[in-house]
Amino acid sequence: METEAPPTGQSPPDVSQVDITLTVNGTAHRLEIDSRVTLLDALRDHLGLTGAKKGCDQGACGACTVLVDGKRVVSCLALAAQYEDREITTVESLCPSGELHPMQEAFARHDAFQCGYCTPGQIMSAVSLIAEGRANSEEEIREFMSGNICRCGAYPNIRAAIRDVAAGG
Repeated sequence: METEAPPTGQSPPDVSQVDITLTVNGTAHRLEIDSRVTLLDALRDHLGLTGAKKGCDQGACGACTVLVDGKRVVSCLALAAQYEDREITTVESLCPSGELHPMQEAFARHDAFQCGYCTPGQIMSAVSLIAEGRANSEEEIREFMSGNICRCGAYPNIRAAIRDVAAGG
């Protein structure tokens, strides 16, 4: 099958562009983006939601963790176009009325951050961890938070904050 060349002086249409609608924090956003744009870059660069951080850009640090349909996703490895018609939740949604989410309060109470760079991803993972019922012991928390790296070493305080919220604190 032959394809017709574009008229002289015009370039062919960009087939890598896709029109998608991402539902983020309960709001639908229509985007025209390159099909190779990661979910992290769509959130940060196209929607201005900078809570999820670009750490390693290889899926190893967890700084970019968001929730998709309530499950943890390392957004630097996910293509945005794959998440149309799914509910994406970012750290920005945790305090819509200005009051901190219980996990955010616990992180502050337990001094569970130093530089703070990993904190949004840690918090999103912790919120999901509790919702999944996987915060029943120190070992479980350690195991299921292992995808989130804190270069400052605040792990004991992070685990304390999670235990506190899991216990209803």
